[in-house]
Amino acid sequence: MLYKVTSEAMQLPLPLLLLLGCKAILGSLGDKASLSATAPTLDDEEKYSSHMPAHLRCDACRAVAYQMGQHLAKAEAKSHAPDSSGMRELRESEYTDALDRTCSQNWQSYGVHEVNQMKRLMGPGLNKGPEPSISVMVTGGPWPNRLSMSCFHYLGEFGEDQIYEAYREGHETLEALLCGGAQGSCSQESQGPREEL
Repeated sequence: MLYKVTSEAMQLPLPLLLLLGCKAILGSLGDKASLSATAPTLDDEEKYSSHMPAHLRCDACRAVAYQMGQHLAKAEAKSHAPDSSGMRELRESEYTDALDRTCSQNWQSYGVHEVNQMKRLMGPGLNKGPEPSISVMVTGGPWPNRLSMSCFHYLGEFGEDQIYEAYREGHETLEALLCGGAQGSCSQESQGPREEL
């Protein structure tokens, strides 16, 4: 679509000219459905509990595994001691520090959003999956602290040595260690139907 600028249009103030131009462009998009989004409605557990709600623990675990992998990879990239296969292997103090930094970070890039009446964590390392073209993510609040607590929980449960060994075998192995298994955060039993309080 072409628009002709006339001498009368040139006499309009610039903000009005821009407004008219935007209206003309948006008007041409009028055939498309309008988009709207609302913030997720959080229940009392999601708002006030100090722990990660059960229905979000799998997403939280996957976010922790991703962040651990990222911090360990950065530490390995800085390391100057390649092992016999040419890969860089961290000393115990280095991977312990990297994992501690992982859990101590601010976690501000994560939050919760709602798609098809289902709440999910969203952020780096989490597959977005099918979702609408627009959504609202709620960050801050209790989510950073909950993710940090989840991270320290996994460090305490598995230990830095076991986590680093799993990381060295690949991201899938690390995620399976932290989140898999019969009692893991991503097991079918853990993801069962949500009970209302």
